[in-house]
Amino acid sequence: MGLMGINELGFEVFEEMMDLADDLMVEVIELDNGAVVVDAGVKAQGGLWAGVYLSRICMADLADIQICACPVGDLVLPGVEVTTDHPAVSCMGSQCAMWQIKVDKYFGMGSGPARALARKTKECYERIGMEEFSEVGALVLESSRIPDVAVTNQIAEKCAIDPGDLRVAVAPTDSLAGMVQVSARVVETGLHKLFTMGFDINTIKSGWGQAPIAPIVGDATMCMGASNDAIIYGGDTYYTLDHPSPDDLMPVLESMPSCSSRDYGMPFYQTFKAAGFDFFKVDHNVFAPARVVVNELKSRRTIVSGRLNPQVLMSSFGVEMLDNCKPR
Repeated sequence: MGLMGINELGFEVFEEMMDLADDLMVEVIELDNGAVVVDAGVKAQGGLWAGVYLSRICMADLADIQICACPVGDLVLPGVEVTTDHPAVSCMGSQCAMWQIKVDKYFGMGSGPARALARKTKECYERIGMEEFSEVGALVLESSRIPDVAVTNQIAEKCAIDPGDLRVAVAPTDSLAGMVQVSARVVETGLHKLFTMGFDINTIKSGWGQAPIAPIVGDATMCMGASNDAIIYGGDTYYTLDHPSPDDLMPVLESMPSCSSRDYGMPFYQTFKAAGFDFFKVDHNVFAPARVVVNELKSRRTIVSGRLNPQVLMSSFGVEMLDNCKPR
């Protein structure tokens, strides 16, 4: 499968985002090399709507992304709803954060269409059969710092484009827009889990997902934990797939949700702390949606695997319930 022009699609969302900069509470910065950066949460305020735009860029605008009402136990919190009919390309080919940007002391995780130009990672694009050629590049960085000329020059070089044709949006984990774009990875997280299991994700024809938006709960590491929990314990997903051997699906689906992990059951920050804040000591099987529903088109079966866990979410989100509505 080849889908051309995802960077052009992402570039158009950037143009729209810049036109709405005041409404989105973001800042547009033009660097000396011509690259344009949109700050959606480092120094700028950003917000829910800015987070939706970040998510649209991450998915190359190949998904419908909306803020929705998301039940968490007895509460209803703001959440993100994602729908795509191009799951392999929009999620694994674009949204998945597989590009570590390191320049001197700068670090950021890169997502979005420009990843395809830099072939980060090559195995991913080979397995989904995707190639991208473009003179423009669009990238989203999860970072606490604004990328400078040196950073954007390196990104442009890896993408084989002129820096003046590069657009980069940035937001840290502990920002409202940053929290939104993490929850918008709910469909992608399921595809990535399948990808690591060696599953042919091209058999997935559409994907839908919903996850709550984690509140700002503390420093960047604590917010990273809460935002992961939004998917691990609150992520609800639905996939349609056309699999050549439907009978082989059951073991895959049993292993797909987060509850299949040995590290399931407590807020991720606690798991991460117990592992000495070393990602390599965490069971990566936990990075998956809480519940997965699959409609297999050949067999016409619908299978549910996993469950939502509002109790852990309430703990992770630090929810405090006031008993202040007493009868008079």
